[in-house]
Amino acid sequence: MLDALAITRTETHCPYCALQCGMTLERGGDGHFTVQSRDFPTNKGGMCRKGWTAGSLLTHPERLTTPMLRDAKGAALRPASWDEALDRIVDGIRLLQGMHGRDSIAVFGGGGLTNEKAYLLGKFARVVLGTAHIDYNGRFCMASAATAGLRAFGMDRGLPFPLDDIPGAEAVLIAGGNPAETMPPIMQYFEAQRDRGGKLIVSDPRRTATAKLADLHLQLTPGTDASLANGLLHVAVRDKLIDPHFIATRTTGWDAVRRTVASYWPDRVERETGVPALQIERAAHMLGEAATAIILSGRGAEQQSQGVQNALAFINLALALGQAGRMHCGWGCLTGQGNGQGGREHGQKNDQLPGYRQLANPRHRAEVAAVWGVPPESLPQPGLPAVGILDALGREGGIQGLLLMACNLLLSAPDTATLAQRLSDLPLFVACDQFLGETSSLADIVLPVTQWAEESGTMTNLEGRVLHRRQAVEPPPGVRSDLDIMADLAARLGHGRHIPSSDPEQVFDELRRASSGGPADYAGISLGRIDREQGVFWPCPDESGDDHRRPYLTRFAHEDGRARFHAVQRRTSAEEPDANYPLYLTTGRVLSHYQTGAQTRRVPELAAAEPEAFAEIHPDTARLAGIVQGSMALLTTRRGKARFKARLTPDIRRDTIFVPFHWGGASNANLLTNDAVDPVSKIPEYKICAVHLAPA
Repeated sequence: MLDALAITRTETHCPYCALQCGMTLERGGDGHFTVQSRDFPTNKGGMCRKGWTAGSLLTHPERLTTPMLRDAKGAALRPASWDEALDRIVDGIRLLQGMHGRDSIAVFGGGGLTNEKAYLLGKFARVVLGTAHIDYNGRFCMASAATAGLRAFGMDRGLPFPLDDIPGAEAVLIAGGNPAETMPPIMQYFEAQRDRGGKLIVSDPRRTATAKLADLHLQLTPGTDASLANGLLHVAVRDKLIDPHFIATRTTGWDAVRRTVASYWPDRVERETGVPALQIERAAHMLGEAATAIILSGRGAEQQSQGVQNALAFINLALALGQAGRMHCGWGCLTGQGNGQGGREHGQKNDQLPGYRQLANPRHRAEVAAVWGVPPESLPQPGLPAVGILDALGREGGIQGLLLMACNLLLSAPDTATLAQRLSDLPLFVACDQFLGETSSLADIVLPVTQWAEESGTMTNLEGRVLHRRQAVEPPPGVRSDLDIMADLAARLGHGRHIPSSDPEQVFDELRRASSGGPADYAGISLGRIDREQGVFWPCPDESGDDHRRPYLTRFAHEDGRARFHAVQRRTSAEEPDANYPLYLTTGRVLSHYQTGAQTRRVPELAAAEPEAFAEIHPDTARLAGIVQGSMALLTTRRGKARFKARLTPDIRRDTIFVPFHWGGASNANLLTNDAVDPVSKIPEYKICAVHLAPA
C-alpha cells in the first residue's frame, strides 16, 4: 500500500494542444494524480479545463495493458503476449512485402508523438521497412500553412515569433481560428494587446467565442478567404497603406500580386464573401494604419482545397503592409496538435527527412544517410501523402498492411464510412493505442502504449520552442513505449543495428545529429539547455550560441534573404451548395474536447460539460427545415448521413451549419466531409462541403 505521505511532483507539460502549457503533475500517496499550474513562459500559470483534468486518464479503468490480436478476420480480439503479437506483425510484414514489394506496407503517425518518436518512425519506415509510404495526421491539420510558409518565407515555423510579441501588435487579424475555445490560455496575450489599446479582427463564418471578443468580426461565406484577403490588400493599395520600401528591399514578386488584387474591389468582394464593403475597408485601415500588426491563420482558412492559396493571400497582405520581419509583426499559423510543429520536422511526413530536409533532394538524402549509416540510394523517394495512403488501402497493387501510431483515423479522416471498410478488409492492420478506440478496435493487432506522463521526450510548440516533457510515473505492467516497439520490431526484422536504442535521450541525441545543418536545426538544443532556458527555439545549430526566436528580423530563409509574394485568385470550393444540398457544412472543435475525443470523452468532467455532438444552426434555417431547439437533425451529404442534436443560434450564418468532430458513431462529422484535397498541400477539405438538413 502506498504511503499516504509519499507525494511526488513532476514539472512537465500538458498532453493536449500546441500551446504545451507548463504544469506540475502531482501524484498522491493514494496513487491519484492532480495537476497544478506552473509559471511557464507560454501559459504564465494559466490552463484550460482539459489541462486541469489531464491526470485522470493515467488511472482510467479502460486502459489497455496487454496486446490484443485476432486469429482470423471477423474473429474477436483476444489477449496475447508481446512475443506472439510482435512475431505475428513480423510474419505479416515479411509475407506481404515478399508478395507485393516493400511499398505494400504503410506507416501512419500522429502530431501527438514526441520528436523522438516522430524521428524514429520516419527512420523505421525508410530504413527498416524500406517503404516510401509514411505520413501523419498533421497532413489533416497543418499542411497548408506549412506549404505557404515554405513558399513565402523559405521556412515553415508556425509562429516565426514568440507569443510575447502579440501584446505589442497594434492590430491583430485572426483568419479562421477560434483560440478562445481551442487553446484558452493563449487569450491572455490578446487581452494584454487590448489593454494596450490594440485592435482585434476575426474572420469566421461563425460568431465564435473569439469573434465575440473582437473589435470587428468579418462573417464571411465559407471558402471565400482568399477573396477577403485580396479585398483587404486592394483597399490597402488604393488608400496608400502599403510599405513600398519594405516591398522593394525585402520581397520579390509584388507586381503580379498588385495586378491581381486590382480587380478585388470592395463591392465585388462583398458579393463573394458576404462581408460588407465598409467592414472590408475598416479592417484594411485598422491593419494598414497600425505601426505593428500580426496576421494569424487557423484551420478555417487552411483546411480547404484552396488552403495554400488562402494562407498565401494573407501572407501577401502582411508583406505588402510591411508587417513582417519586425518585432511585434508577422504572419503565423495557430498550430493545433500538441507536436504538430515538431511532428512535421523530423521525417514522419511523406516528403521529409530530419531537420526539415527534403527527401527528393540528393544532398539532403546523403546528409541523413551518413548519420543513419546507410547508402543514400537505399532511401525511398517520397511516397503517398495521407489521403493517398488511405485511398490505396487494400487496392490491387496498393497498400496491404498499415502500422498506425497516435491517430484515431475513423474520426479524423474524411469520408470515414469508406475508410472503415478498407481498414476492416486490410490483410494486416496494426494499431498502437492507449485505449481500444474507434479505429484500433478494427485492427488485427493492437499494442498497448504509454501515455504522456509515463515517458520522457521533447515536444515543439506552436512558437517553435522545443520543450522537455518529463516522465512522472512508470507505465502499468504490460505497457510499452512506441520507441520500444520500433526497436524490437527492427531487431526481429534484422535491422537492430539501425535502431540500437529506444532510450529517448539517446534517440534525441541522434535526432540532433541528423538535423544538424538542416532548416530545422536542433544540434544546439540539449535537454540541459531546454531545462535551464525553459525551452529553446529552433533553428539552434550551436549549443553555446543563441536560438532564433525571431528568425526573420534581418533576412528571410530563402537564399536571397527575400520573402516571396504569390499572386492568388480565389477559386470555388470542391463542392458548392446546390438544389439537393443547399447549405454549407463546416467542422471544428469545442472548448471541452480535443481532436477525436479519444482522451477527453473519457474524462468525466469534460464529458459532462459537453456530453454529445450537436449541430449549430441559425434559427431561420432551422425553422424552414422543421427543426426546433434540442431536436435531432439529420445531415446528409454525398458521402453519408449523420445525426446531431440541434443547437439554434444567431451566431452562425443562415447558409452554414457547424458540427464538432469529437464524436463517433451516428454523430461522426467525418461521415459527411469531403476527401477532396488541396493540389499542393494535399490537405482534405474539412471546412466546406454541401449538406442537406432535415429532421432526424
